[in-house]
Amino acid sequence: QVQLVESGGGLVHTGDSLRLSCTASGRHFRIYAMAWFRQAPGKGREFVAALRWNGERIFYGDSANGRFTISKDNGMNTVFLEMNNLNPEDTAVYYCAESEATADRYAYNKDLRYFRIPDGYDYWGQGTQVTVSS
Repeated sequence: QVQLVESGGGLVHTGDSLRLSCTASGRHFRIYAMAWFRQAPGKGREFVAALRWNGERIFYGDSANGRFTISKDNGMNTVFLEMNNLNPEDTAVYYCAESEATADRYAYNKDLRYFRIPDGYDYWGQGTQVTVSS
């Protein structure tokens, strides 16, 4: 069973930075992609950023707005989200997600929308809270 463990959330002030980490363990298939989503109170899950594990494709949602950077450490099966110039609208629970490199995933993700939607991922972490005070 794949497990995703996030870390790095916390309480910060406007303009501060945070670096989130997510490590995947217990795999059966290779990783196809990993992503970050976030969910603020009373709102739906919002896409933040994703990357194709083997390759150069990176995707950002509108919320990243040039302030966030997604990166990875292949050897550690870890994805990072560097967040700069945070503001109170960034307050949310941040979730890590992973999709496995199965034949179906290769087929589905020819439609690049699957990198940006929750249905494009097979496993989810428990989430890490990020709170930005004004």
